[in-house]
Amino acid sequence: MGDPDLLEMVEEQGKRSSRELNYAFQMSESMSSGESSFLIDEGPTKFQKHKHSKDSIFFRDGIRQIDFVLSYVDDVKKDGDLKAERRKEFEQNLRKTGLELEIEDKRDSEDGKTYFVKIHAPWEVLVTYAEVLGMKMPIRESDIPRPLPSPLNCMLAPVKLPENVKHPRPEYFTAQFSRHRQELFLIEDQSRFFPSSSRNRIVYYILSRCPFGIEDGKKRFGIERLLNSNAYSSAYPLHDGQYWRPSEPPNPPNARYILHQHWARFSYFYKEQPLDLIKDYYGEKIGIYFVFLGFYTEMLFVAAVVGLACFIYGLLSMESSTGSIETCDPKIGGQMIMCPLCDLVCDFWRLNSTCLAAKFSHLFDNESTVFFAIFMGIWVTLFLEFWKQREARLEYEWDMVDFEEEQQQLQLRPEFEAMCKHRKRNVVTKEMEPHMPLYARVPWYLLSGATVTFWMTLVVASMVSVIVYRLSVFATFASFMETEASLKRVKSFLTPQITTALTGSCLNFIIILILNFFYEKISAWITKMEIPRTYQEYESSLTLKMFLFQFVNYYSSCFYVAFFKGKFVGYPGKYTYLFNVWRSEECDPGGCLIELTTQLTIIMIGKQLFGNIKEAIYPMALNWWRRRRARTNSEKLYSRWEQDHDLETFGSLGLFYEYLETVIQFGFVTLFVASFPLAPLLALLNNIVEIRVDAWKLTTQYRRPVAAKAHSIGVWQDILYGMAVLSVATNAFIVAFTSDIIPRLVYYYAYSTNDSQPLRGYLNNSLSVFLIADFPNYTVPPEKRDFTTCRYRDYRYPPDHEKKYFHNMQFWHVLAAKMTFIIIMEHVVFLFKFLLAWMIPDVPKDVVERIKREKLMTVKILHDFELNKLKENLGLDSNDFVKQVMIEENKVQLA
Repeated sequence: MGDPDLLEMVEEQGKRSSRELNYAFQMSESMSSGESSFLIDEGPTKFQKHKHSKDSIFFRDGIRQIDFVLSYVDDVKKDGDLKAERRKEFEQNLRKTGLELEIEDKRDSEDGKTYFVKIHAPWEVLVTYAEVLGMKMPIRESDIPRPLPSPLNCMLAPVKLPENVKHPRPEYFTAQFSRHRQELFLIEDQSRFFPSSSRNRIVYYILSRCPFGIEDGKKRFGIERLLNSNAYSSAYPLHDGQYWRPSEPPNPPNARYILHQHWARFSYFYKEQPLDLIKDYYGEKIGIYFVFLGFYTEMLFVAAVVGLACFIYGLLSMESSTGSIETCDPKIGGQMIMCPLCDLVCDFWRLNSTCLAAKFSHLFDNESTVFFAIFMGIWVTLFLEFWKQREARLEYEWDMVDFEEEQQQLQLRPEFEAMCKHRKRNVVTKEMEPHMPLYARVPWYLLSGATVTFWMTLVVASMVSVIVYRLSVFATFASFMETEASLKRVKSFLTPQITTALTGSCLNFIIILILNFFYEKISAWITKMEIPRTYQEYESSLTLKMFLFQFVNYYSSCFYVAFFKGKFVGYPGKYTYLFNVWRSEECDPGGCLIELTTQLTIIMIGKQLFGNIKEAIYPMALNWWRRRRARTNSEKLYSRWEQDHDLETFGSLGLFYEYLETVIQFGFVTLFVASFPLAPLLALLNNIVEIRVDAWKLTTQYRRPVAAKAHSIGVWQDILYGMAVLSVATNAFIVAFTSDIIPRLVYYYAYSTNDSQPLRGYLNNSLSVFLIADFPNYTVPPEKRDFTTCRYRDYRYPPDHEKKYFHNMQFWHVLAAKMTFIIIMEHVVFLFKFLLAWMIPDVPKDVVERIKREKLMTVKILHDFELNKLKENLGLDSNDFVKQVMIEENKVQLA
């Protein structure tokens, strides 16, 4: 049934509803007793403050529930009349669809200038559109028992919620609603049959398709277009009460209060989430986000425990590490003169000055690094496979097994219709629809691609500028710390390398935040200018732009440190230079892993702290300011719809940014986790806070979003799979080229001559010798020294060899070992990934059986219902009817 048919079908119902409304007004006018909840005068309808609660979610009659609210302010500009005419036509058409409207005059509002249009959907409208939207409603209580509690339930009792909160209603067998089969469904109370999320979804469906006039020869419709043109200032469903107190008896506690008590409080950080209640109140789309975030957090617990164990192993073995012992030993590291780290200004230095850095490096660069990299490759596979199972279970529990794409996501965007001057026949519907030719889109696509490319180039340029900063200030730090007597005590742990790395990482994080802030605005604008046809196309285009940019923005510096820094330095006397000015950065003698860990720690912790503070403080500050401006007439009733009007809007892209934040964090946990085993622990702690912050802001600081259905996390799942595959390669390369594990193993098995301590002498073996006399005059420090050689990190022949300064054979052995390790690790991890993906079914066996059982019982219930209905229509005796059916069946079998 199309939308025009629906309008015609319910027009008569709308007229009847209007008559009922007028009758209610006439009855109230005739009432003179104190029980009257409102009074009629010459002006707009007023109500008595002491009789009408400010938390009421009903019309003035106290019976009809408010399902949606529209607000607007009188516009005195030149197009004010046009907006008023649009509103008048729109509201008339809403009444024709059967919706009931009640308008609050601006004189009764707190700010004295805002009108509120309250909307109620009567039973006939709800049943009509529930059938159109294919809503599944209960037909019988399920006879399938809930999964039996596991033996661990006793241990997990402290984290469990009360049963009436975790499962607020019993499980039912459901079927698509049909208004012609209402007797089939469990309708005990019409006012409570449809959950409030379903009611506001139905009303929004009508609002988004209701016409408001014909302009420029085109039919204009939809609340979104009216919001874009400022005919209405806002449109939102109401919260069902206050979050800090329950509804007044005898009413049961409102869902918002229960959610705040058992979900949004920080003291409940260790508790599970009331997922069914979240779904019933906010809809499946928001519900599935919290399911995903909770499941991801649970899986992070395992990774965090293993990562913490690896960190503790590094901490316990730090003092016994041969590499750090030799570096700190005055007779070994103290006797090794290292070549200057920059030209002219930097002096020669002794290796034992990096003693503390060598110890810290061992924390994250030890034997457990390889194990943890392989473990995380398997963990990410288990996470994604188990999430597929969780999604399948969720589809069954939330009645989304046969769910198709949300229709509002496929609806034409008002901006698309407004910009389209062409029309084309839809091959499916055979109707004329707005059409944007390809030649009209190409310029915007080119501009979009150029914009994204420019901003990603800007990210790379900013990263290069940070590199230049480190190169230019390193010499300053080195000379300053060498000459400043007051810094002699801190030189042991605050070396020029560490100081430069810390300040460079902080500067890089600040640049990341600045670029991200501006790009969010530009990407939204450029996506809008592409004029996507549907909301789904708009979100997909924005997802691609934002993810590509943030991937480059957050990870580019980490990729540089992991795979480029120190790899193309050259050697003393023949260094490589950036722009022929700055000498390429060198890694610490122990490798670049500790700097990669520093970079990850600062960016990851900084991003998470900034994100949580922004999410908590920003909406709270805006709401405080909005309430302060609104509360100008304190003697007026600050009603439920006004309270919600002064809250922040969650917006259609609210979940988009939440998913984006989680996916970027997932990248930190997986792509570079070999260098930082504490990353899962940091992510776990952040997510525990994130769940409660998101819950708190949704229940207290935001208007209630329009409920929407979703059966998965959508395109984000494909992004997670892509990052999981990439993480195997990045961790293999980090272990091979950034870590010092492979060179140590090559020395251990091929070059060590000490049987009792095979790694003794590795430090001397890994440093090559350079003759100071071979330095070009423009690079060597001017002061004369009493030594003739210096050391540098590489595998090259000494100056007295015929192939001096060329790579020696050990260099090629180490390189071959690194490439072999990468190939072996990738094949092992991918083999495990494929085996696990094959062994773990996408849909659990018990869910398959439950789905089959429900389908069987649903068909049986529908069959019995139709037979009974047929008997009633035919007026046959039950025995005669059974005989007649058997005769007909025998005829069919004989035939």
